[in-house]
Amino acid sequence: MPRFFLEHIDTENPSITGEDARHIGRSLRMRPGEKLTVCACGVDYECDIKSITEDTVYLNIQNSRLCSAEPSIKLTLFQAVPKQDKLEHIIQKAVELGASEIVPVLTRRCVSRPDKKDFEKKRTRLNKIALEAAKQSGRGIIPDVTSIVSFSEAVEQMKAFDCPVMLYEEGGIRFSELKTENKKTVALFVGSEGGFDEEEAEAARAAGIQTVWLGERILRCETAPLTAISILMYITKNL
Repeated sequence: MPRFFLEHIDTENPSITGEDARHIGRSLRMRPGEKLTVCACGVDYECDIKSITEDTVYLNIQNSRLCSAEPSIKLTLFQAVPKQDKLEHIIQKAVELGASEIVPVLTRRCVSRPDKKDFEKKRTRLNKIALEAAKQSGRGIIPDVTSIVSFSEAVEQMKAFDCPVMLYEEGGIRFSELKTENKKTVALFVGSEGGFDEEEAEAARAAGIQTVWLGERILRCETAPLTAISILMYITKNL
């Protein structure tokens, strides 16, 4: 069943407008009576089409329910910016696995160092990748790719999370030792190709961020966050 996202839905007079409406009418060639799903604020609304105009699709809501694909934890990925198009791959797969937000971070060992103005130009594409991944995986929200932040800004933001962790190749506890019971928000900080330097790891620990180790094997920077998200979803019973 086709799936569309709205920031808000008027349950009395539900409709889809703009590009999505044109896609429904012109590309999908849907007709009145056909069914689709509208996702808004983590709720799935199963609808049938009442009527279609040039730029609006009017709907009837048949039933609604909380999106079963949404995890019970809110996981934010703080990802040090990698080279080339690796960030696009990380965003796509992180959304599919259940991440609620992706925060790109500039750390000391980042080879790719876009300034904030240049990065803002890329955000539209990155958020479109997140949107398409959310549709494909049946998510109930569209995870946001935020503006790029510094290491210190990332650490400060992570203080507000119930369970802030940093992947650190030089050592830490294992995920099996991480206390996740009754945690609602998780922040996962992952380095770029060069990982984190010792001063960054110490600064994170001083801020209350737990360093976690993935073992002896060295994972690529695009593999590590997806492995860690998968583990976190598993140990919190979301996989």
